Amino acid sequence: MPHADQQPRWGIVSTIKAPVEAILAFAAHHLDLGAHRLFLYLDDDNQAAFRILKAHPRIRPLLTDDAYWQSLGMKRRAKHQSRQFENARHAYGRASDLDWLAHIDVDEFLQPTRPLGAQLAELPQDCLCGRIRPVEALAPHEPGQPLFAKAFALDRATRNRQTEALYPDYGAHLNGGFLSHVAGKMIYRTGIPDLKVNIHNITVAEVQNPGQRELADTTLLHCHAKTWEDFIAAFHYRLDKGSYRSELKPNRPADQGGLTLHELFGHLHATEGEAGLRRFYDRVCSATPAHLAALEAQGLLRRPLLDLPGAMSRHFPQG
Repeated sequence: MPHADQQPRWGIVSTIKAPVEAILAFAAHHLDLGAHRLFLYLDDDNQAAFRILKAHPRIRPLLTDDAYWQSLGMKRRAKHQSRQFENARHAYGRASDLDWLAHIDVDEFLQPTRPLGAQLAELPQDCLCGRIRPVEALAPHEPGQPLFAKAFALDRATRNRQTEALYPDYGAHLNGGFLSHVAGKMIYRTGIPDLKVNIHNITVAEVQNPGQRELADTTLLHCHAKTWEDFIAAFHYRLDKGSYRSELKPNRPADQGGLTLHELFGHLHATEGEAGLRRFYDRVCSATPAHLAALEAQGLLRRPLLDLPGAMSRHFPQG
């Protein structure tokens, strides 16, 4: 239930392995939006980030070292996704001063068009979770270019038609033209017995996403491949263990010619090397004038507001 001021308090849990500046930018942006609490689980021994974060009254950082995993009665999970589940569960047990908790990643930034607390206050009591749909950031095509992102149609037939029109060479294998998820992330009520958190869903007593509502006035800006250098640096990890891993499903069934991202990228890399991956990146991920015009024509171009240096200066003035 909302606290005495009747404005729902919300917070974030995230499992993070990133440079100090990226962690501070993520935290500062969400503090600016009004997050009451940030539970940040540092997935490596990032002492520098821990010291800065710990000094902030609204942040609860935690180093997930051997002692942490022993305190949970388990060994460190080998898969990143499994560590995310355990950390989200741990944070849920610590979130007694919150009404809602969102589980997102360090390269994801909430983008509400009006205060998130007000949106949550409008949800009926039988709604235990809200879905926040993503938009995917485009890489700047030239220095000083403003930030652009692509959206997608919720209707699957419309989405497929638009994606194939936008990307004739690759669209049949891309879900909305995105390299990562289109499911979005969840914000869910705290204090619910038997609630379990997954990456894109929750379950309560074996019921998935009870009372789910779409948060139409909030999107999730996903900075999945901010630059070519970032994309290629993360490529092999994502192909093996991350968002391009082999067990994820294709956009269309294999018997209809569909390829998973694992298969598509594996083929491009095997036959054309980095040049093939770079051509894909430039066409699908870069904010070229032609790409922006095509997205605008489909009604899918977005212009997110993201002032990370300003937010960092407000919340971490000493760096």
